[in-house]
This record gives sequence, structure tokens and C-alpha cells, in this order.
Amino acid sequence: MEVTDTQRFPQRFTQVVIGLGALVMLFSLYRLTVVSSGLPLLLLALLTINVTSRVVVRAPFGKRDIPVVDAFIFLALFLFDGEPAALLAGAVTLCLSLRVTKSASLVLLKTALALITTFLVVWTLRLNMGTIAGFAQGGYSLALVNAVCLAIIVYAVVQASVVALGEAYKINQPVWRTWGANFLWSLATGAVSLLMGLVVARLVGIAGFGNFIAVAAALAIFYFGYRAYRTNPELCPAPEKALRRQASSSVESAERFRSAFDYSAIGMALVSSEGRWLQVNHSLCALLGYTESELLATDFLKVTHPDDLGAALANIRQLLKGQIPTYQMEKRYIHKSGHEVWVTWSVSLVREQHSNSVHLIFQIQDITNRKLAEQQLHHDAFHDALTGLPNRALFMDHLKLAIARSQRHSDQMFAVLYLDLDRFKIINDSLGHMIGDNLLIGIARRLEECLRPGDTVARLGGDEFTVLIEDINSEGEAITVAERIHKELAVPFNLSGREVFTTISIGIATSATVYERAEEILRDADTAMYRAKSLGKSRHEIFDKAMHARALNILQLETDLRRAVERQEFFLQYQPIVDLDGFKLRGFEALVRWRHPERGFISPIDFIPVAEETGMIAPIGEWVLREACTQMQRWQAIFPSDPPLSISVNLSGRQFTQNDLIQKVADILSETKILPNSLKLEITESVVMENIEMATGMLKELRALGVQLSIDDFGTCYSSLSYLHRFPIDTLKIDRSFVTDMSENNENTEIVRTIVMLAQNLGMDVVAEGVETNEQLALLRKLGCEYGQGYFFSKPVHTDGAEKIICDTYSVNAPEIFRVEPVQVPAKSVLVA
Repeated sequence: MEVTDTQRFPQRFTQVVIGLGALVMLFSLYRLTVVSSGLPLLLLALLTINVTSRVVVRAPFGKRDIPVVDAFIFLALFLFDGEPAALLAGAVTLCLSLRVTKSASLVLLKTALALITTFLVVWTLRLNMGTIAGFAQGGYSLALVNAVCLAIIVYAVVQASVVALGEAYKINQPVWRTWGANFLWSLATGAVSLLMGLVVARLVGIAGFGNFIAVAAALAIFYFGYRAYRTNPELCPAPEKALRRQASSSVESAERFRSAFDYSAIGMALVSSEGRWLQVNHSLCALLGYTESELLATDFLKVTHPDDLGAALANIRQLLKGQIPTYQMEKRYIHKSGHEVWVTWSVSLVREQHSNSVHLIFQIQDITNRKLAEQQLHHDAFHDALTGLPNRALFMDHLKLAIARSQRHSDQMFAVLYLDLDRFKIINDSLGHMIGDNLLIGIARRLEECLRPGDTVARLGGDEFTVLIEDINSEGEAITVAERIHKELAVPFNLSGREVFTTISIGIATSATVYERAEEILRDADTAMYRAKSLGKSRHEIFDKAMHARALNILQLETDLRRAVERQEFFLQYQPIVDLDGFKLRGFEALVRWRHPERGFISPIDFIPVAEETGMIAPIGEWVLREACTQMQRWQAIFPSDPPLSISVNLSGRQFTQNDLIQKVADILSETKILPNSLKLEITESVVMENIEMATGMLKELRALGVQLSIDDFGTCYSSLSYLHRFPIDTLKIDRSFVTDMSENNENTEIVRTIVMLAQNLGMDVVAEGVETNEQLALLRKLGCEYGQGYFFSKPVHTDGAEKIICDTYSVNAPEIFRVEPVQVPAKSVLVA
């Protein structure tokens, strides 16, 4: 019986077998005092140990060896009775085991199994035949045959049971299949061993034990001498030398394989077909955190991650059935400390040389670092690096799934909230990008707290966030979430010792509008968000179809606007600026207009904001400036006057911040030959106040060209008064909002009075915009305002209308239609378009 590893057996089984073996040994020693053995038994024991340790008998078929030691045990049984045979079996097995292993438990297990097997065979014969001593010298009978057959069956049952238990042991796994495969072999080898022992015992009975020992010694000397001759490379012939070298090479290969197995850089293991670890190397133990004994005490299923166990077992079954020659997969083991270990797992089959049983070879390479890197890359691909929130790609995946679920279950609604921080650029510019990043991280954490576990919040980029709310019953729930977000973000953030306040504009789009594509609902939520910003920020708006139509209209307007510059669809109108004292014409303001070839006249209120946002205002503004200067140079040539007529042109915020603005203005003045002081450039108060230092420098450079400067819409920016004296300004234009609502003793009248007095004290002119009634004109004259502009005098007119006004005013033969007594204010417009 071949037992190579106690780890093939349950620990409790090993302990029980060793205990039973000890009892058998004690019982046999007790009975040995009755049965005489003497020196012959000792000589037989020495002969048995020497022969069985050196002689291997290979079966004529298969790859198994016939256990020679069993023949000597049966010989001792027939010559000296049962107890000496049992003790001999234990002693011989003990000696042989000590030569091949240092495992005490394995030596004791093999010795105990030998004692128990022999004990069972002995008592099987005794119960059937009585005494065994002299059994071999008796005559043949049916009882003898029955006893021998029964003894062989008992021997085969014990041998097959032990091998089956060792080969097929596993929790909840039957051993009958392995037992059946080994029973017939054990039956055959047991019969051969018993018959050999019986025959030799008969010969000893005839020739005598002394002669048997002498003959056996002579045969042993002859055998070992011949073996020495065969193994001596100097004495054996060439063919034998080749065989010797081949055998030596095989031994060396086995030793090299064993060394490579034990000290391989990757984990390696020999595993039974049922999953028991049979042999493991140092790398595998280090990989899984177990000692060798701890690992051999279990099976590979215990350390395999449950999610990977099914696939591993399925492929092992295919290997055992011969459907695949080898298999490789990535799987996870559970380290002794509890964490996951990712490995590349290669498994193939190997057959044991002696037992012909099938085992598995595992090759296990640690890829945990690689898998962690892959997981990190995957995480980074779908998450925002700054906040850790899902990014656009992952959010769109979740949104697509929500749309699919909504299509399957029409009663399940969802909503998308598109969030954009208000005035985030100011925070970045004033406090720095680090504070801005910390603010975004803080907002991300608060948004996560506002939402339910199943909802998704993502950062699309910059200061834009999106929220997906699922399983809602109405739009009201989405509005509730938006209000909760407003409330949560109203609490200030403490960033690096600073309190930072922020607000947010939210656009809401729900699945009540049926969507087929995720991009469409995100687009509509974005549109609603911009609507919320345009209505004053720090609010939320729900998307409706009118918003989409408006957005499409703006998009089309932007496209047409770009083409309008190329096709020269813009033209100028001119509105006169009049001296309120003598009603003399002092100049015009050039106003750009757009005549669309299909849509007709488009109001500046509609296209100027779009031009500002898209940057098209820069080329449009440059064209306006050149066209207005060209026209004024022509009028100055035709209608000379002292002082000459002036032309006022608006500069947009984008134009004012251009680096080459000074050069462009200088080039236009040079090209058109207009008198520089007859050009007035109007800059809105808000543009000037955005960057005081930059604006001051730019205004001084423009003033150095000789042009005049006006602040348009004055009074609408609360902080400009403290800086006004620093600007090289010639004219203040009072915003039309103050003039329109002006009446006796109201607030607007006092504001106008203050602006007029301020301008006079600073040596500036004042122009009142939006003059439309007699009452407004009278009040302005009373307050000392110098110039006026508005529908009361004339609407903006084309070039021919402006020339008519000039002719009526400055022609030699023209009537003096502007000469009006100070107290006699005209009842209607005195300039006709």
C-alpha cells in the first residue's frame, strides 16, 4: 500500500488509525510472550528489510509496482504465526518509511496501517482455520482455499479503502469510484503475495529454515553483486552504460524538477482531482499567506473567491473529461488576512507513475498589482479626477439605462437636473484656482448628501454638474430636490479660513417628454439651466418646448450672423444729438442694423447679445467704426461747420479688451481721414468697471489718438463715482431709464440733477438719452443738461434722412427751425426723419 502524504486524509482519520495501530502492536507484543519466535524471526526481519528496500518488482502491465514486502509478511505469518507477522510488518514499514520521509505523522500512519492490515488478515485466517502455525505444511482442502480467498479479500478491501480515502477525500465527495478502481489491483497483488509466501513456507518446511536462510543469502549476494556490476560504468558494456546514463539522467531530471517546483518564482501546486492540495511550493505559500502545513490541511476551494469558484470547477471538469488539454484564466484567491489576490491560473493534468491516478498541476502567478492598475484606469475613465464623481461618460450610461427602463415601464419617471455655479469665474479669479477646486469638491460632497442612494450625481466639467433622479411620480419631486440643493448650497463654505458663498442655476428636464436618446434630455436640461440664468440666476426652471424653439432660433441666428458679415447684410442708421439750449445739431450716434434676406429686419436687441456671446461682435464693431468714420468724413467735407459734426460709435466689451484695439482705431482714423476729435467712442459703464486698471490704461491710449470718450448708460453701475475722476472722459450719457421716468420732484429727477452737477464739476459734457416728451425736455433744460438724444428729436434714420437733417440745419438758405425761446418748448418733434 502506497501512502505518500498524510494531508490526503482527514486529520481525525489519521489520529484514529495511529491509535488503533498502537493497540494492535501492544496486543501483538502481549501475545508474543506465548508464541515463540526466536532468532529465525530476527533473521527473516533483517532479510526482509534489506531485500524490500532494494528490490522493486514492476507489474508486466501498467505502471504499478508489486509490493514485495507483503510476500515476506505472509511468509512470516505462515512460519511464525500471526503476532510475529504483524510486528514484522510494523517494523519493516517503520524502517522503510524512515528512509524516504521525515514526517513523523506519515511514518506512524504507514506503520499503523501495516499493523492493522496484517492483524485483520491474521484473525480472518484464525477464525476460519483455527491456529496458523504449521498451516503451510498441512494438506490442501476446501477449507484452506476458502480461508486463503477470504484473507485475500480482506487484504484487498483494506488496501483499496485506504488508497481510495487518500486519493478521493474531499468534503461531501464519495470515495466509491476510487475504491472500485483500486480493489481489483489490490486483490491481484494480495493473491500473488500470499501465494508467494505460501509456496516459500512449504519449501522452508521441506528444506528447513537454516537451508532457506543460506540459499536466500546466497541469492541476495548474487543479486546485489550483479546489480553492482550493472551500475558500475567501468564494468558494464556500452548498451548498459547508455541505459545507466538514461536512468541517471531521469533521476537528475526528477531532482531538477523538484528543485524548480519548490523554488519557482511563481506559485505551483499538485492537487488531487477532487481539490485537495497534495504538494505546494514556497511561492504559493507566500502568495496566499499560509504555511505549507496550513495549506495542505485544506483544499483549493476554500481559498478561491466564491465568485470565481463556479468557472474554475467547470473547467476542471472539462480537463478531467479530456475535453481540453489545459486551461488558463484570471481568478481571485482569498489571502489568509482576508483580502483578494488576483492571479493568472493555469491548470493541466498529470498522472502519478505508480498508482496511475490523475492529479492537477496548478501554476499561479500574482497579477494583483496589474489588476489594481486596470481597475484604477477603469475608474479614472469614468470618474472625475478632482471630485471623484462620475464623469460625463458614466452619467450618459446611467441615463441611457434610465431611458430604457422608462420605455419598458411607462409609469416610472425620471428627471435630469443640470447645475451651473453662478459667478464661479469671479471666485477663481479673486481667490485662486486652488480655492475654486476646493469649492467644487465641497459642492460635490453636499450634492451627494442631498440625494437618495439610487440617484446619480456627476461632474461634466468646469463648474457644471448633473443629477439623475429615478423612480419619481411627478415633476414636483424633481422640484423638491432642486429646492433642497438650493438650500444646502446657501450655507457658506469654509475654504482655507475664508467663508465663500455661492449660488447655483438649475435646469430640469423630465421623462414626461418622451426621449429616445440620452443626449436629447441632457440638452434640454442644459437649455432650461440657461433660461434660469437669464432670469436672474440662483433659481431653477423646468424645460418646455418653447425653450427648445428659442434655443434653435438662437442657434440659427448665430449661423445667419456669421454669414451676414460675409454678405454685408448690416447697415447703419444715425440718430441726431441736439444742443438743448439752441436746438442745434451737434452730431449723430451710429447704430448698427441688420436686414436678413429671408427674415427681414432683425432688432439689435435680438442679435447683439448673440454677437457678444459668440465673439462676432468684434468684426461687426470694426465694420461699424470704419463705416461711421467714412460717412462722417464725407459729411464734414460737404457740410463744413465750426465745431465740426461728431459721430458717436459704441465699443462692445469684447472690442474694448482686444489687444490690438488702439492700432485698429488708429488705422481707421488714418484710412478715413476723419478729424480725430470728431469721433466719440462710447463705452458702457459696466465694461469700464470690470477692470479699473486695464480700463484706465486703455482709455488713456485712446485719448492720446485725439478721439473723445463717452461713458454710456451712466448711473447703472453703483461703484463708478469713486473712480470717475481717474478716467479721461469727455462726456457722460445719462441712461434712458432715468430720463423716461423723470418728473417733478421724483428720485430719477434728483439722480439726473446729481449726474449733471457731477459732470459740470469734472468739466464733462452731459447727453441725456431717451428724450421723448415736452415734459422731459423742459426738465432737462431746467437741470442744465447740455445735449439730448431721443425720439422727440428724431428716430434713427438712414443716410439720406441724416443728410436732410444736416441740410435743414446748416444750409445757408435753410430756415432757423431750431431757434426757440427758452420758455417756449416745441409741442412735437422738431426734426423729421
